[in-house]
Amino acid sequence: MRIKAALAALASLPIIIGICAAVGTGSARAQAPIIIKFSHVVAPGAPKGLAAERFRVLAEQMTRGRVKVEVYPNSQLYKDKEELEALQLGAVQMLAPSLAKFGPLGVKEFEAFDLPYIFPTKAALNAVTEGPIGRSLLRKLESKGLTGLAYWDNGFKVMSANRPLHDPADFRGLRMRIQGSKVLDAQMRALGAVPQVLAFSEAYPALQSGVVDGTENPPSNMLTQRMNEVQKHVTVSNHGYLGYAVIVNKKFWDGLPRDIRSQLEGALREATIYEKAIAQRDNERALETIRKTGKTTVYTLTPEQQAAWRRALLPVQKQVEGRIGTELIESINRTTAQNR
Repeated sequence: MRIKAALAALASLPIIIGICAAVGTGSARAQAPIIIKFSHVVAPGAPKGLAAERFRVLAEQMTRGRVKVEVYPNSQLYKDKEELEALQLGAVQMLAPSLAKFGPLGVKEFEAFDLPYIFPTKAALNAVTEGPIGRSLLRKLESKGLTGLAYWDNGFKVMSANRPLHDPADFRGLRMRIQGSKVLDAQMRALGAVPQVLAFSEAYPALQSGVVDGTENPPSNMLTQRMNEVQKHVTVSNHGYLGYAVIVNKKFWDGLPRDIRSQLEGALREATIYEKAIAQRDNERALETIRKTGKTTVYTLTPEQQAAWRRALLPVQKQVEGRIGTELIESINRTTAQNR
């Protein structure tokens, strides 16, 4: 559902509030804090949710109350397909969407992060996100009215379904929920599955009702959304990466006083360090919790099975290079080879 009509009247309000608070056109206005609405689609206890809350506390402390951050988790304000449009219109000021969201927005290069097995280690991933490639990709968002500030992790993904997924042939005919990414579509088709694009908030009911048979997620997302309750089998495949970009409305960000912007950047740096530290820990804990319930069988691929998955999924790089860019894929592969 399009939300432009509903939001157009509100689009300029947050910026007006921010400018009035900053320049102090009257004593009452001068004391009013700048409001930052930070919307996201995951649970408050997921790594992104915890980091958003950490940013809220730090931002309010570092600006000495000149900024007030309102965090809205669990799609309280907007679902996956709505939140970027809301940010562009100024109805919210900050998001941390998954990197797959930028492909449908027109910045297809971000779908490189969805390529299966392109990041062999966490060190290789960090070399991309924290280096020239990552910074270059964030700059591409400016043409869409967005400013990219940081990358947050959720970690490597597992596969789940109501039947064991040990070999590529086990996926044949399964309806697998994915984000709206052409790369993820190609990934599931390479395994013989039928990809189904659904919003994150719709994944659990779709799994529960049997509309889809399985999905992929980092364990922390799977546990906090209770997907393990409706999935009998989990395969620790670490086949793909799920990350986020912390982004703001560019017009709003550029209109902030320089000192406020600097303080918010400092708050975000600390929140980002915290988020990256807890993401892997929370995934490990979530996987152990899922295993201990006894309701879901957790299986780790053998080296031979993982090699078979890699062989099945490697052709995806060639299939999508016209969409993402051959040079970008080659640049990522060179960087990861040097930083394993």
